[in-house]
Amino acid sequence: MKIAIIGAGAIGSTLAQRLAGAGHDVTIANSRAPETVDAAALSTGARAAWAADVTAGAEVVVVSVSLVQVPDVAAVVRSAPSDAVVVDTSNYYPQRDGVLPGFEDGDVESLWVQTRYGRPVAKAWNSVLAASFAEKGSAPGAAGRVALPVAADDDAHRATAMALVEDTGFDAVDAGALATSWRQQPGAPAYCTDLTAAELLPALAAAEASRSPLRRDLVGEVVTERAEAGGAITGDYLLALNRAVY
Repeated sequence: MKIAIIGAGAIGSTLAQRLAGAGHDVTIANSRAPETVDAAALSTGARAAWAADVTAGAEVVVVSVSLVQVPDVAAVVRSAPSDAVVVDTSNYYPQRDGVLPGFEDGDVESLWVQTRYGRPVAKAWNSVLAASFAEKGSAPGAAGRVALPVAADDDAHRATAMALVEDTGFDAVDAGALATSWRQQPGAPAYCTDLTAAELLPALAAAEASRSPLRRDLVGEVVTERAEAGGAITGDYLLALNRAVY
């Protein structure tokens, strides 16, 4: 498939590397010039492009930017072909994004994103730590293979996103409609806890909308305190912290 990736941070770069390595035609852009995209993102055949050009002819557009940047890239997303599948990997963190109206009252993040893009959105790859995504991909059927939830209102879009999740080395789990994607947002038991497919569905069902923001903020406070004290913030540390909170 012809895939455009908007955002070349840790998740976007790994996406480019994995999807190109799986045989897809991948183009990636950041907010700067193509030559500033990390070489590792291009190591399996992905190409760097200007943001204004990245969605040309794309069948799938994966947007991997922080939630506060969504309005900045909306015009680029809307420039994609009308039948392109749009996949959102963003998460809301008030410590990073500022307090945005509605989210503290339970608004679903990807429904807000969908409104900004004016396009149907699938939610995927938002619930995995950058370190886990880079290091824990494995072959189908591998023991302990980590699973990731995928939510969307359009069944065909969800199926496409799930197939691509599989191509990146993770089991894809159908998480239903976008309105219930709060079950894979920060603070939920399925968020960044590296669960298998058998473990992920019960974790999604166990999510509590009123408690997730409290857990999200608690994790943020602990991480901030550790960083200020000079402690290392590794993928293993974040995984253990997320599991402990849930």
